[in-house]
Amino acid sequence: MSSVNFEAMSNAELKQFFLANRQDKAAFQAYLARFAQRPKSLIASPDDPEFDAKIQAAIQQKLEASANNSGEKIE
Repeated sequence: MSSVNFEAMSNAELKQFFLANRQDKAAFQAYLARFAQRPKSLIASPDDPEFDAKIQAAIQQKLEASANNSGEKIE
């Protein structure tokens, strides 16, 4: 039984703890529960005529957000 307070951890801290302690089933369950609580967004449906453009824009946004967090520049 783990005595770690997963509720007090940020999402990033919980992920790092789980990755460092993969054998900890309580950490795994806490990570899955937290992951399932994340909001889901619908970018485009398959029959959307703008499907490709919307998917590409969403990917570009993710890349830019990742680059902003790491200090890199995406062109």
